[in-house]
Amino acid sequence: MTRFTTDPAVLVLEDGTRYAGRAYGARGTTLGEVVFATGMTGYQETLTDPSYAGQIVLQTAPHIGNTGMNGEDRESRRIWVAGYIVRDPSRVVSNWRADESLDDALETDGIVGISGIDTRAVTRHIRSAGSMRGAIFSGDAAGIDPDEQVRLVREAPAMAGRSLSAEVSVAAAEVTPARGERIGALAVLDLGVKQATVDNLADRGFEVHVLPQDVTIEQLRAIDPVAVFYSNGPGDPAASADHVDLLRAVLDDRLPFFGICFGNQLLGRALGLGTYKLPFGHRGINQPVLDRQTGRVEITAHNHGFAVEAPLEGPFDSPHGYGRVEVSHVGLNDQVVEGLRALDLPAFSVQYHPEAAAGPHDANYLFDRFRDMVVAHLDSKKDSQ
Repeated sequence: MTRFTTDPAVLVLEDGTRYAGRAYGARGTTLGEVVFATGMTGYQETLTDPSYAGQIVLQTAPHIGNTGMNGEDRESRRIWVAGYIVRDPSRVVSNWRADESLDDALETDGIVGISGIDTRAVTRHIRSAGSMRGAIFSGDAAGIDPDEQVRLVREAPAMAGRSLSAEVSVAAAEVTPARGERIGALAVLDLGVKQATVDNLADRGFEVHVLPQDVTIEQLRAIDPVAVFYSNGPGDPAASADHVDLLRAVLDDRLPFFGICFGNQLLGRALGLGTYKLPFGHRGINQPVLDRQTGRVEITAHNHGFAVEAPLEGPFDSPHGYGRVEVSHVGLNDQVVEGLRALDLPAFSVQYHPEAAAGPHDANYLFDRFRDMVVAHLDSKKDSQ
């Protein structure tokens, strides 16, 4: 059962806006970029998604925690959000798979949260003013002088220009065996990869090598990969020059490439395109995207605050000399680039999450598309020998 408390807490935004509520999870102070996620389910997957590092996440769904937390649905080794904002925490855990309450899990991982505030009002404010730095002060910290609280928020680092890959990546390579007929070794650059992604790739016959974010091209080549994959992850793609340089070496080697989310932004930069910060980002499991190759509209899972700058209509030449490129997917809410496809190289990417734990699964076919591209590339190499 969740332990309800009357301990005070306050959410403070950098523009001075304040919301008073109750402490939830660990007590203390936490700082980060305040963003909202619109999913009505899957809060455990959201909390354990490394892409949320450095962010204080607000759940727009009002009732959170009723299914507790379990040991099977974690997407990584810990909770990554910088802080957590909910309106009504569940009083009891009502699921046979639960191992602990959400409140206990937040406290165990040291995540400072706040409950009992008008999350709709905060969401509307962020939609109007844009995502901004904020802090949760709970317990004794809620009593800090309000002017001092605002000062602390304004001195916190902004997400723009921030590199967080080293904080979330594995320290050493981890290998997951292929399931079914083995295609070959797949080099996965861990920029904040989710377990569901690793599972989906292994299910397609790849021996998945999850590599640290600081791996060199020589170390990557040493595993003799049949392809390379860039994962999702937190931070500003403009602050990941080393990852872009590595990807350009991969493209120069003509290795098949697939990137999702952060990997999509880094492919864009490797091709010579720019990236920019969205006003309040896309975070949720109900984002409509048009796949231009099939003409289908898919409901997809998103978690990104940056996007790629690219012409939406027709093929264009890569500014860095990688041939023709086209925008393959477009977000229907705001016409944001949601996918790229190289026409003269075996490389493509999407801005959203085809692994989509806990759903939806409209875009899961992209893993099949990647497998088919790799197999076709390997077959063409055999034919040319």
